[in-house]
Parts: sequence; C-alpha cells; structure tokens
Amino acid sequence: MLQSALLLAVLVMCGAADAQTVYKYRGENGEWIFSDRRPPDERKVETHSVSPRAERGEVKVTHEFTGDGLVFTARNRYYAPMELALEFQSISGVDYPHPDKVLRWLVPARSELVLLELATLGTLETPSVRYRFVYLPGDPAAVHASGASYRVPYSVGTSYPVTQTFPETITHVTRDSMHAVDLAMPVGTDIVAARAGIVFDVASTNFTGGTDAEQYARLANFVRILHDDGTFAVYAHLNWNSIRVRPGDRVTAGQYIADSGNTGFSSGPHLHFAVQKNMGLRIDSLPIAFRGRSAAQVRPAMGQLLTAYP
Repeated sequence: MLQSALLLAVLVMCGAADAQTVYKYRGENGEWIFSDRRPPDERKVETHSVSPRAERGEVKVTHEFTGDGLVFTARNRYYAPMELALEFQSISGVDYPHPDKVLRWLVPARSELVLLELATLGTLETPSVRYRFVYLPGDPAAVHASGASYRVPYSVGTSYPVTQTFPETITHVTRDSMHAVDLAMPVGTDIVAARAGIVFDVASTNFTGGTDAEQYARLANFVRILHDDGTFAVYAHLNWNSIRVRPGDRVTAGQYIADSGNTGFSSGPHLHFAVQKNMGLRIDSLPIAFRGRSAAQVRPAMGQLLTAYP
C-alpha cells in the first residue's frame, strides 16, 4: 500500500476557492455596504455571486510504480519557482539510499520535475511509503539586488500615513511580516506595483474583514509579484473583486494592479506591503527604502506621511 499526506505551507492570507454570495445594500448614511450577511431589517438588497477571477497556482507531488521501481514527480503551476521538501515518514519494500528522511528541491516555475526514483527490493514485501511535502515560493539562493528601487505603491503626488512598520511592530510579529509597512488609506485607493516583476499569485474575491485573526486571516485579497532578483512583494487587504492583474502578467513599476481595501485580518482600511525572500523553507520580510524626491531614499517610519514619487 502506498500512502501520502499533504502539508501545504503558504502565505496565511489566501483566497477562498468557491463562489461566495455578496449582499449589497445602502447603509445609514447612503453608503454602499457589501457583506456576506443580509441586513437585519427589510431594506432593499442586491445579491451577487462572486467567483474567483484568476486561477490559483498549486504544487503537487505524485508517485507511480514503474516496472521495477517507484517514481516521484512534482508539478509546479505557479509563475514562480517553489522550494519543495519531501519528508518520508515510513519506508519499506523499496531501496532508499539517502541518509536523510527529508529531501529538498527547487521546482522551476510552470514545470514538471522528476524528484527521485526508488527501486523496489527483490522480496515478497509489499512496498509501503508514507510521506508529506511542504513548499514555499522563491529560490533560497536568490540575493536581494543591491540598490533595488521601490516606488511608493500608490499614485504619484498622493500621501498616506504609515501606521505600522519596523521596529514598532504591533501585529507584524512573524518574520514574514516584521519589515512590512502598513499604510492607512480609504477603500478604493489606486494601488500600483512598487517594482517590476511577474504576478504569480492572486486572491481577489474576498469581501469581509475584521480584527479576529482566527476568523479573518485567510480572507484577505492580495497580489504577489516576483522580482527579477528572486525576491517578491505582497500587496494585501485589497478591495474585493478589484484586482486587474492575473498570474503570469508582467507588470512595470507604477502600473495599476488593484484598489486598496479592508479585507482579511484588519482593524481598518489600509494597504499591507512587504518585500519577502525565501530563506530556506522560511519566508522573511526585508527592510527596504522607497524612492523619495529626486534621488533620495526614504525609509518608512511610524506616523510618517509617505508621499509617492515617480
């Protein structure tokens, strides 16, 4: 008997795959409200079915018996390389020549890779293998380009306050968010790419948000963009159904990608922006500076009014 178990390690902010029902109605002050629940009274309500706009990537590991062995294959459907680790929990009836029970590979973007071939033993024992795998985006060998330039990710000439950034972290307590920047702004603000790259992951159809991390952490809309040096950026809490890029699109710095919002684990409308790197099955956020006036570089600071320049 051949068994497998899957452990998927990805960014906690991921979009729902199934269609969702949105209730649209006017609030007390005439504003439009979008919710996953009907209003408590009999006011006029519009209902909309929201389905994913873009195909989410995935990584799969499969196995099959050949005439005299067992072959493991990985398929990466993301537009970014994925580091993959395969952990064998039990092995019998096959020849496993490796001293470690955990093996790692880098699976290129949009590719299929034969991971390993195990020969069956010449015994009557039925081959049995139990395993699991984890994966994270990015090449651990990537090096953040010296002098990489990032523009503030909204329209030139506009300014918004920094409400959280290193070292004054409130909710950015994990390594992948420690150097992230939160920028308070109204829902619907144009968000642009801070740096050129290839879009490799999108969640676009969530429409709820709140301060309960357990309930809302997986309900943020986001875009992730892979840079040429192998680092990648995440733009999160985007407005529902506003994302105008898809996985595989190449974007330039300053290109419109979505509207800001208040989806997912969020205490108020804002943009969460971070540049990240795979450090070896661990995602770290990186300290960055934004382009300021002329050739100046601006490091974000709490309470700062951050202005976008070309």
